[in-house]
Amino acid sequence: MKILVYKWKAYTYADVCETFERLGHTLVIMEDKPVSYDEDPVVESRVFNQIMQEKCDFVFSMNYFAMLTKVCEKADIPYVIWTCDSPLISMYHENVFSPKNYFFIFDWMNYQEFKGMGVEHIWYLPLAVNTERIDYLLSRGALSAYAHEIAFVGSLYEKNSYDSLRKKLPEYLRGYFDAAIWAQQCISGGNILEEMLNVDVLEQLQQHFQLEKSKGSFSDLGLIFATTVLGFKTAAEQRHRALVELSKKYSVTMYSNSDASHLLRVENRGSIDYWSGMPKVFRASKINLNITIPNIKSGLPLRIWDVLGSKGFLLTNFQAEIPRYFKHKEDLVCFESLQEMTELVEYYLKHEDERSRIAENGWKKVKELHTYEERIRKIFATVFTEAS
Repeated sequence: MKILVYKWKAYTYADVCETFERLGHTLVIMEDKPVSYDEDPVVESRVFNQIMQEKCDFVFSMNYFAMLTKVCEKADIPYVIWTCDSPLISMYHENVFSPKNYFFIFDWMNYQEFKGMGVEHIWYLPLAVNTERIDYLLSRGALSAYAHEIAFVGSLYEKNSYDSLRKKLPEYLRGYFDAAIWAQQCISGGNILEEMLNVDVLEQLQQHFQLEKSKGSFSDLGLIFATTVLGFKTAAEQRHRALVELSKKYSVTMYSNSDASHLLRVENRGSIDYWSGMPKVFRASKINLNITIPNIKSGLPLRIWDVLGSKGFLLTNFQAEIPRYFKHKEDLVCFESLQEMTELVEYYLKHEDERSRIAENGWKKVKELHTYEERIRKIFATVFTEAS
């Protein structure tokens, strides 16, 4: 088949495209940056012309672009979407209900939400990892420069909009939102932020927070504020507290382009390349820390798959979908509080054999069951069974 791949800011594209080609498909790749996710007549025209000229069988993208639904309707071909962010605000759009869309959602709760709305073609599909690529990289060159006691790779979300907005809010809303952020940090494997935004709170919030959305969007104030404001602030607090707590007793190294100057005991080595550097950190470090942003309600973020695929030892906050695929203390290790996190760090730093065994088990499991080839074959089998 010939596939038009629309690329846009996702680490997974290279592995997806390599898998498409390994399975014998031909790719037409476009990277035109749209003015907006839902409408850009110039880009839409270019995509449509490419489809017609190349005689493409379907369009594929990581995450959703409502404008591509219109193009695929006009071209009368399927539009296949695999999400890697959640919730994906661009999906809260009237075009989501088109029968030309074929959605594969990595977060089970987000999948259930849209299925409940009546989206016709939608399935649950977790993310994946390319262990062959990572194994090849790690077989070439020494890893000693990346060996750390505890490593964290990711953003601190220190540039979140809540900090600037908070100063403008009345005392009641400040207190309410501060309490919501704190309550969310006390819950592992669930998200309560949107539920805490009741009608009274939202009516008051409208006076201080401007909701901007396209004409086709049906996202609301509760969704946007819970995700883009409270969710990011909660993640900032969670990660800051975890790193501070660990650095009191242990050597902690982070790789991030965030400003970590306030974390006096944490060594920040700056950003690291996803392809050439990050797997080396995961393999060489004794403990790799994952703290999932609460916006991902139940799913497993790409970082979990990447650590396991690098044969790294993973210590992660609990997510509801982890037991579907992995066993606690056999393939990875989960924590549900800061206290439990520090206790587990102390234990596993002293038990190298157990760490190595767990990392080996996690790697073997993703290598066998959670490859891009397995996921892409499932996409093809689903789409072209439904479309026939």
